[in-house]
Amino acid sequence: MNKIQTYIQENESKIINDLFSLIRIPSISALPEHKDDMMACAQRWMQLLLEAGADEALVMPSAGNPIVFAQKIVSPEAKTVLVYAHYDVMPAEPLDLWKSQPFEPEIRNEHIWARGADDDKGQSFIQVKAFEYLVRNDLLKNNVKFIFEGEEEIGSPSLGAFCEEHKELLKADIILVSDTSMLGADLPSLTTGLRGLAYWEIEVTGPNRDLHSGHFGGAVANPINTLCGMISSVVGTDGRITIPGFYDDVEEVAQAEREMISHIPFNEEEYKAAIGVNALFGEKGYSTLERNSCRPSFDVCGIWGGYTDKGSKTVLPSKAYAKVSCRLVAHQDHHKISKLFADYIHNIAPKSVQVKVTPMHGGQGYVCPISLPAYQAAQKGFEIAFGKKPLAVRRGGSIPIISTFEQVLELKTILMGFGLESNAIHSPNENLPLDIFRKGIEAVVEFYLAYQK
Repeated sequence: MNKIQTYIQENESKIINDLFSLIRIPSISALPEHKDDMMACAQRWMQLLLEAGADEALVMPSAGNPIVFAQKIVSPEAKTVLVYAHYDVMPAEPLDLWKSQPFEPEIRNEHIWARGADDDKGQSFIQVKAFEYLVRNDLLKNNVKFIFEGEEEIGSPSLGAFCEEHKELLKADIILVSDTSMLGADLPSLTTGLRGLAYWEIEVTGPNRDLHSGHFGGAVANPINTLCGMISSVVGTDGRITIPGFYDDVEEVAQAEREMISHIPFNEEEYKAAIGVNALFGEKGYSTLERNSCRPSFDVCGIWGGYTDKGSKTVLPSKAYAKVSCRLVAHQDHHKISKLFADYIHNIAPKSVQVKVTPMHGGQGYVCPISLPAYQAAQKGFEIAFGKKPLAVRRGGSIPIISTFEQVLELKTILMGFGLESNAIHSPNENLPLDIFRKGIEAVVEFYLAYQK
């Protein structure tokens, strides 16, 4: 057992109790009745950061929930790490599916069970306890700043403006985040890319009222038929998106990274069986793991119109609607794509209908170069703690605040997450394995020891 592991073992009771004190605060940002809990959680974090060794810790106002800022400056010449996390959690419903109370944490079968056990109180606690170990053993050679927000689960609406206002305060060399997942408990991985997002609602209007399909069918354009035809044209038979200019800024993944992706354990037959499909579909020339992580995609998220109640009604509807989205990749600007899509739909719309395209929201994609010294330090941390070199993995989802950091603070982010799919974040019975928790602390300590050189 090394010194880090011994420290964790000797202090584990207090570490767990401190984490539980955070988890017991139901800091649910989506529900306004928990506003006081948001402040209570922020204040508790402030206390814990000071106890861990921060020189100062503050609860700062934002346009929404408060933001916790803390720092320890060891030298003006040292590299500065900015640790980002969030203290808000998802609602716990449905409560009847939990095996224990979501905000009364329990340890069962060497797992912590509670809402926030992983996302993100447990993972952020990994960061803070690694920092504490370094401070108490006089090993910290980096300046460290912390920014913990209370609105990540509702899209971080206030954080961008806070970063703009406090650029100097947040000045750093790299951002470190533990809010992502690994491929498996025995398959450590570092997230190197996230896709961006563009989202729209389409409204198609035909006649000025619903019409009798017997009297008007075949003579008047049906808005649902028209809408289906338009959105089906967005993706060709080869899986490529047909919008002119859509691929102009798409980053082609280097062959070396495609080679790394090909080594990720993946069983296509098990994948199909797990989601209940007989065949897969996507852009030709790319593997399934490439298609859902480092290539763009288009999806219809919802479509409706006309009569959908029980029984039948022979109606030619006046209106039809769809919600659609694109997952974007590095260098694709969601504002540009949003306009390209709207222009495309308007251009292909027949004169028999009126079309309205309303942009909903969006975010930029993100890529972390594996050549960054901070990435290599994180890689070394994983390798020491988990006993094997982590795989570099791009993820298909989006974390918009990561691209905001890059745009506003002009900083790259290392996504050093320790979650597992089995941790059930956002679901009943969220959990965090204690062995992953311990290894996470060790990995982050080793990150700092490597990054200071």
